[in-house]
Amino acid sequence: MAAPSLVFIFGIFGNIVSFMVYLAPLQTFYRVYKRKSAEGFQSLPYVVALFSAMLWMYYGLLKSDKSLLIPINAIGCTIESLYIIMYLVYAPQPARFSTVKMLLMVNVISFGTILLSTFYLIHKASVRLTALGWICSVFSVCVFAAPLMIMRKVIRTKSVEFLPFPLSCCLTLCAVMWFFYGLLVKDYYIALPNVLGFIFGIAQMLLYVIYRNAKKDVVPVPEVALNVLDLTKLETDMDKKKKETEAPNTHQIIICDGVDPAVVIVRPTETIV
Repeated sequence: MAAPSLVFIFGIFGNIVSFMVYLAPLQTFYRVYKRKSAEGFQSLPYVVALFSAMLWMYYGLLKSDKSLLIPINAIGCTIESLYIIMYLVYAPQPARFSTVKMLLMVNVISFGTILLSTFYLIHKASVRLTALGWICSVFSVCVFAAPLMIMRKVIRTKSVEFLPFPLSCCLTLCAVMWFFYGLLVKDYYIALPNVLGFIFGIAQMLLYVIYRNAKKDVVPVPEVALNVLDLTKLETDMDKKKKETEAPNTHQIIICDGVDPAVVIVRPTETIV
């Protein structure tokens, strides 16, 4: 099979799998819509995903060939923008304010700085493409390294609650498709970051397989049973003999805390008439 055909095949499959990844949060936002509240959810992943799609779309536009990066990242920008708009509609006031601040810092100021500096300060097209390629690659490495926190949490808690297997599988497959696409078009800014994405994706799936049936280590908390028995109410002969040796108006109370029972002698204050 000719190289152009393979490039097209891996590019199309990369677009399809990336589209599935973009649709992964739909269930989350359906819950937000049903609850009419985004409380408990964070907007940072969607702001970062929008910034990544913007960067790669700009990179695709700068390339002289008809890059397959453009359509999927244009779709990604649209989908992530819709997610953020829905989050802003249903988020509490403080979360809404912090999200708007993040959008201004990341997607307006940071992207605007990259766009203006590469477009106006770098006049040679090849140098501009190289500079933007390095920026995209470094940012992609940071995004791929983000699941390290989730992986650490899985190992610590022995729970895969925060590690959905279908999403990990899609991300790994996505990394494979874009790696071969970048390799075939000889664009190592696309290929090399996806090597790291593939490694982290495999690691996440292995963790899922290891801990999916693992029981959490629950440290038993000793149940403290406080049983108080007033022995003055017991009418046994032994108790009567005991009471004769004790002072009047004295009560003996046994307190059992589940470990060692303790005997406490309680002497009420004498009242002088």
